[in-house]
Amino acid sequence: MARKYFGTDGIRGRVGEAPITPDFFLKLGWAVGRVLASAPNGSPGRVLIGKDTRISGYMFEAALEAGLISAGVDVGLLGPMPTPAIAYLTRTYKAAAGIVISASHNPYTDNGIKLFSTDGTKLPDEVEQAIEAQLDAPMHIAERLGKAERLEDVRGRYIEFCKGTLPWGFNLKGLDMVLDCANGATYRVAPAVFEELGAKVKVIAKDPDGLNINLNCGSTKMKLLQQQVLERGADLGIAFDGDGDRVMFVDSTGDVIDGDQLLFIIAAYQHKHGGGCPGVVGTLMSNFGFEVALSQLGIPLLRANVGDRYVIEGMKEKNWCLGGENSGHIVCSDVTTTGDGIIAALQVLRALQADGRPLHLAKLAMQKMPQVMINVPMASKQNPMANASVQAAVAAAEQALGGDGRVLLRPSGTEPVVRVMVEGKHPDTVERLCRELAEQVKEALA
Repeated sequence: MARKYFGTDGIRGRVGEAPITPDFFLKLGWAVGRVLASAPNGSPGRVLIGKDTRISGYMFEAALEAGLISAGVDVGLLGPMPTPAIAYLTRTYKAAAGIVISASHNPYTDNGIKLFSTDGTKLPDEVEQAIEAQLDAPMHIAERLGKAERLEDVRGRYIEFCKGTLPWGFNLKGLDMVLDCANGATYRVAPAVFEELGAKVKVIAKDPDGLNINLNCGSTKMKLLQQQVLERGADLGIAFDGDGDRVMFVDSTGDVIDGDQLLFIIAAYQHKHGGGCPGVVGTLMSNFGFEVALSQLGIPLLRANVGDRYVIEGMKEKNWCLGGENSGHIVCSDVTTTGDGIIAALQVLRALQADGRPLHLAKLAMQKMPQVMINVPMASKQNPMANASVQAAVAAAEQALGGDGRVLLRPSGTEPVVRVMVEGKHPDTVERLCRELAEQVKEALA
């Protein structure tokens, strides 16, 4: 069955444009309820609804609530909470499902939906397909309406869960840090986690007004955090995105430490202290320097397609517990079920403490290679790699890199472009090869 609404990361779009409208969310809530009610046990159970801090969240929360209730499903309202917290709470409360209203790192004008199963993982494909089928069915009201209640103790539960992923007695006393909450869903829980562990914390981007989520702050806009770390003379800074499933660091020199580098720090710790690291799942966009650094430790890297769904699928396939993306979406499946910015940050801090080195020295164990990417517009979904001249150009570029880099041509999943990427040791060579290859792809697609 072709997907009409669900993408690899739920449903997302600009508020007011199909399908991100209140009437669609009402129908979606009803469809989710209908599918749950048709489960083999015949009892729909309770569905939890959480959201980030976008102003449109109030509207969509009410619409979802009404749709679920009309299908006879009880609702637990969680309020503003990080996306990974919804996954954890769905599992903890043994809810039938969890729904997050969020557009992650996007501006406030966007919104979307992510759904979690009762075990805190993404919904299986067959369940999403069943929901899509219900969306096309006529809506009717159940004989027994559901009820809604606001759950009051959820923030404390999640804070304790985050701290509980660390060994008994672990603390952050003596650590001076700056925390960027992106005016998003982590603005209450993240400061509490790090302060209760003993760190000295300055919090920025902590006053959401519904319109300022991700606005010149957070893991996609690191300049503010860099400035604050340097002005304070802090040991490091940590930035989350709007829904709290991504994390990026800044070291004491002001350098940004991305997801590949953070993954390597965790993997190296597991290799040395944690009983070994059998492998890491990255993506097609993971830096070649990350792969080289892992190979020097004897740790294999599996490259999955871009998107956390594919990373998690790769982890399950290999039975590995560590994976993620250079954007800072990191999954530590030995302690949780989905990407979690707070938990990933704690795992990095645990690794730094065990190694006895500050972040600005720990980062030196992995050398990122220069990367250049050019987007080449394409009018149709033709495969540039089917063109003989493009194949020859790719082969020539790979030969010029001499095994110390890589070439990637990847049609975008969200835009009508082909992403042409080259990585290697020498910046000038990488830029030249990428430019030449992009021109060849452009000619082939003309």
